[in-house]
Amino acid sequence: MVQPGTPTYDQLRIFLAVADTGSFGGAGRRLNRAVSVISYAIANLEAQLGVTLFEREGARKPTLTVAGQAVLAEARGIAEGMDGLRAKVRGLLEGLEAEVSLAVDVMMPAATLGTVLRDFRTAFPTVALRLHVEALGAVTALVLDGKAGVGISGPLAIDQDGIERIAAGSVEMIPVAAPDHPLAQLHPIPPGAGRAHIQLVLTDRSPLTAGRDFAVQSPRTWRLADLSAKHQLLRQGIGWGNMPLPMVEPDLIDGSLVRLAMPEAPGGAYRFCAIYRRDTPPGPAAAWLLDRFVEAGGEASPGLGDI
Repeated sequence: MVQPGTPTYDQLRIFLAVADTGSFGGAGRRLNRAVSVISYAIANLEAQLGVTLFEREGARKPTLTVAGQAVLAEARGIAEGMDGLRAKVRGLLEGLEAEVSLAVDVMMPAATLGTVLRDFRTAFPTVALRLHVEALGAVTALVLDGKAGVGISGPLAIDQDGIERIAAGSVEMIPVAAPDHPLAQLHPIPPGAGRAHIQLVLTDRSPLTAGRDFAVQSPRTWRLADLSAKHQLLRQGIGWGNMPLPMVEPDLIDGSLVRLAMPEAPGGAYRFCAIYRRDTPPGPAAAWLLDRFVEAGGEASPGLGDI
């Protein structure tokens, strides 16, 4: 069985130029080559591959054959891959990171995260992204351990040595429960009533918050490391707890959850910080990413108070 040869990248570029311009002359003008050079390169490519790529007889312009159309799709993929390789190497030579590792607090509104990362993909198409979504102190722990180069942390990063911090907005936290939960049936809720019921509390896997509680009122707690699980348990009426307002707004609208008017006024603003280690400042792409989160945080409406 005859095996096709391996064409050069230059041959593929010439082939694509002929296909795109519709003529050998047009390809010559695009590539600043003589028509004879274009014709010779195509003939060599056809000989190497063992197929006819263009119909030339009786046609004013070279027309792709069935084989030529099949080769065209593969040639475009190779050209795009080569362009991507060149762009990545050019970025490396200019100091651009090959990959950015980002840790984000789970309280970050999904819409904000999605918008920033979409813009990042557009601005830095050659930079790979490794995303960690964690709770509470785990974001800061990843940055401190060097597993994430930059992070968007909650307020727990404030007391950590070696961490640079930039305010990046906040999200409003509110106490909620299912409409059939006993607290939701009280109007008004008397002081201390929350202590008689299970409070669903978010925890994390890092040692930074070991032994510490945040916005916990009830001695009866269920501790979860997953915010989505907490959300579902709240909807099932298992307990009450604080949640970021953007995440539960649809539930408040359709009645799956109700906002609790707790007299102790839990909740408030959960403040974010863009963070990185002082001894390893971010590169161009990571710095852009942090700046965009800071900008997005500044555009958001402020919360009510600190949590």
